[in-house]
Amino acid sequence: MGAHALDKYAKELADLAASARAALVREIDASGAWAADPVWREVFEAVPRHLFVPYYYVGVVGGHERRWGESPDPRTREQWVRGAYVDAPLATRLRDGELLSSSSQPSLMAMMLAELRVEPGDRVLEIGAGTGYNAALLAHRLGDDLVTTVDLEPEITEAARRHLAAAGHHPTVVTGDGARGVPERAPYDRIIATCTLPSVPRAWLAQSRPGARILSPLATGLIALTVRDAEHAEGRFLPTPAYFVPLRGGGPEPEPAPLGGVPRRAREDELFRFLLILTRGSLDPQEVFTLWEREGHPRRERYGITVRGEHEWAWLDDPEGPYAWPLT
Repeated sequence: MGAHALDKYAKELADLAASARAALVREIDASGAWAADPVWREVFEAVPRHLFVPYYYVGVVGGHERRWGESPDPRTREQWVRGAYVDAPLATRLRDGELLSSSSQPSLMAMMLAELRVEPGDRVLEIGAGTGYNAALLAHRLGDDLVTTVDLEPEITEAARRHLAAAGHHPTVVTGDGARGVPERAPYDRIIATCTLPSVPRAWLAQSRPGARILSPLATGLIALTVRDAEHAEGRFLPTPAYFVPLRGGGPEPEPAPLGGVPRRAREDELFRFLLILTRGSLDPQEVFTLWEREGHPRRERYGITVRGEHEWAWLDDPEGPYAWPLT
């Protein structure tokens, strides 16, 4: 293929990406995901997601199929671009069929960023660099120097740096354990995690300014905490469900308890399973079912988490009320 043909093809691909990105932004806008902070619309319009997913995997019969932007087949390359702007999570790293890393669903990312409630000048720590796309969105809005992102695996952070550079952004990318934070870049005004944790690491509070906001997936939900001081934070869950890859290095996930005796309607109810995970180690499934029924199938926003000194607990309705369970 000659230089002229290559240039023509590159322009066609760029036009396709721009059109697909505009369609994605319209879809997110219609969902109301950034209603709390509409400035994020301009950010999603500006940051090209396809630069952060040079390849990804889609499920097919018998396993996964790899789609990549340098495929010799032009139809595959077009599929890759269109797929990069579908409002869906994209599997970006697999090992022996197990998902290690992904690019989250854009509308969920938009909602989380809006709920982070950033202000100009805020210093942000992201736990879970992934592809670098979320860090790019933050950096576009706040500036590179105010954004730090951390991930455990060097291959992931190296790839994130490349993707960010290709998009024209250079926030601080750190290889390390996200549960320990990044103390050398503290203090932070906002901390956002893009991986599920079983509890809130104390290091995050110690590295936050008083009044800081922490947003993290936990028990198939999103907890929004306000930091009071280095040993005290409290907040409630947002209404939306959220499913993320667990924090790597956080230890094995506990085995789920058998649900014998719990009616099928509860076993299949997403809010019941949320409570089941939230109370794991404190209540057995039958006790969870009894509570769930008695309280009228509580929605996520009735639950919260308090961190105070060495203690951390989840609660229903009132942090000092009768329904509270320690987190480990």
